[in-house]
Amino acid sequence: MRGTVAALHRWPVKSLRGEQVESARFDERGMAGDRSYALVDERPNRTGKVLTVRQNPHLLHWSAAYGRGAEPTRPPRLRAPDDHEWDWDDPELTAALTDSLGIPLTLRAADGQQDRGPTVLLTFEASRRALSEELGTDVDLRRFRPNLHVDAELPAFAEETWGPGASVQVGEVTFEVTGENSGPCIRCAVPSWDATGRERWRGLQTHLIERHDNKFGVIVRTTRAGTVARDDEVAIP
Repeated sequence: MRGTVAALHRWPVKSLRGEQVESARFDERGMAGDRSYALVDERPNRTGKVLTVRQNPHLLHWSAAYGRGAEPTRPPRLRAPDDHEWDWDDPELTAALTDSLGIPLTLRAADGQQDRGPTVLLTFEASRRALSEELGTDVDLRRFRPNLHVDAELPAFAEETWGPGASVQVGEVTFEVTGENSGPCIRCAVPSWDATGRERWRGLQTHLIERHDNKFGVIVRTTRAGTVARDDEVAIP
């Protein structure tokens, strides 16, 4: 089955809004620059744990972007709800985030994803479209925070049954279901929030649980590295 890369999304800071890019480097880290930064909760009962939308949906009021090429060479810039921009290494950023979110926190940089290891999240347009039809309204892809969105000749929700060895070839890059935390993506409550964290749609997760075993998208690892660009050809054996 063949298709094309419909979109590439990079999320520089875990649980903040990210950026759509034209190309990205994929290797043993996953997507270069993806979730390489995080906010760490410093409340007494959660000290040292990564802060996510599950604890505070206001994280989605902030966004982060590198805005530079397929592989970032510098830390991201963050945009606050009032549109003020902050460099990651600005000494006043921690206080600004703490004040905005109402949670004491610190900043952390770590190459590769923070919770599922160096993985890549793939979603498919056939499944997004079918989910929208089931729910009777267009479902915004950004709710699911994918890295790679593919439009391919693939039946809707086919990825729900993918097991070890399933693969996707995008140009020179190979993605496979292999290793820890790979396979169909079991969703948390995050997709129930709209992309800006303003409104919650609980019915979305209820529907996913009832109709799709709470799955949407598939988690893979890069087994052959390279650069992927929007509109690249995709092959699914």
